[in-house]
Amino acid sequence: MNKILIIIQREYFTRVKKKSFIIMTLLSPVIFAAMMIVPAWLTSQEDTKEKVIAIDDTTGNYATALKSTQYIKYQTLTDKQGSQDKQKLAKQFDALLVIREDLLEKKPNVHLYSDGQITMDVIENIKSNLNGHLRQLKLESYNIEGLDSKIKEINQLRVSINTIRLDEDGSEKQSSAEFAIFIGMASAFLIYMIMILYATQVMRGVIEEKTSRIVEVMISSVKPFQLMMGKIIGIGMVALTQFFLWIILTVGVVTTVQSTFLTTVNKVEVSETNNDHKATSATSSKAQNVEASINKIIKIIKDANLPLILGMFIFYFIGGYLIYSALFAAIGSAIDNETETQQFVMPVLLPLILSIYVAMAVFRNPHGDIAFWFSMIPLTSPVVMMSRIPYDVDTWELILSMTILTASFILFTWFAARVYRTGILMYGKKVSYKEIWKWFVQAGK
Repeated sequence: MNKILIIIQREYFTRVKKKSFIIMTLLSPVIFAAMMIVPAWLTSQEDTKEKVIAIDDTTGNYATALKSTQYIKYQTLTDKQGSQDKQKLAKQFDALLVIREDLLEKKPNVHLYSDGQITMDVIENIKSNLNGHLRQLKLESYNIEGLDSKIKEINQLRVSINTIRLDEDGSEKQSSAEFAIFIGMASAFLIYMIMILYATQVMRGVIEEKTSRIVEVMISSVKPFQLMMGKIIGIGMVALTQFFLWIILTVGVVTTVQSTFLTTVNKVEVSETNNDHKATSATSSKAQNVEASINKIIKIIKDANLPLILGMFIFYFIGGYLIYSALFAAIGSAIDNETETQQFVMPVLLPLILSIYVAMAVFRNPHGDIAFWFSMIPLTSPVVMMSRIPYDVDTWELILSMTILTASFILFTWFAARVYRTGILMYGKKVSYKEIWKWFVQAGK
């Protein structure tokens, strides 16, 4: 046991002291945040370049329905201008909108010509204006009394659904389907990436020691099983250390952003009391709306069963990592260099890759047969079960899945240790699946 602890210590401290480990530990929370924030920020950016859209409406019924915005301007063409060549008009303006038929009588198709590719903002603006105008015209054709007031009343109807989870003691907790999808998918992807990253590190470490012949010296002092387990556990502890540091740093980032935002809101409110301007009032209203949204998200997170999610994440990561790292250690012991790994690595990774696709389907039916069985199979359960846990999986399913995973780890480790014992000292031989099976059988004799 002391020898295994020495190997664990060596593997752990060798890796946590590396600059790459320190840099990735500090940068990853920022990268994760950027992956969520930057796309949302980019999609919220409005195209501020002014565009002039020429309208050639021979019916005379729809040009007035197209309302100009700050950056999209509509200009109705005269009959003389409309008779000009379309290509010339498309170059003169940013785009040319042509309407030749009554859109209520014919299939509502219009044509938009442009010299270059037009943006989606322009297309959506045109569609929104024309669709609204057509609805208005159709409703007016029914001769409904008090139409305008009824339309305003209809447009004000908005359904907002607050999802509330009732616990066994009758207490109510705020829940969110979007949050369940996010936390399930984030957990599944994170456990998938960490398992691949650190399990393959075990394989590379074994190959490196084997090719440098250091393993021959180490085997003279420790048993092959001790060497393999020391390496697996040591690298696993590195992964857990990095994961916990990510949690601490992420909580720190969230707390900092929240406190900074609240300070900004307070400043806006103070400014509003000193300067009673519409712009300031609008800014304050927006800030308060965002603050309310942030507080709602924080309440949902607090009401979620985070201890269970975190505990299960750690368990399924450890179980899945131990299984895959044992298999990768066996692969590393069987080959002499990384160029030979492909034929052995891909079959091992296929169940893990499949589990990601199953996890993405789980959100539609988290308690279906596919979700259930793949959360029981030990090679896929770490990813699939983590995507199911936010949907309140039955306790017996969790216990059964955890039991199967634990038993499978023992079985896979036993298999890998027998292969590792023979393969670690084999050099210069082309290895096949048949040869690996022979090592496994002979190790028991």
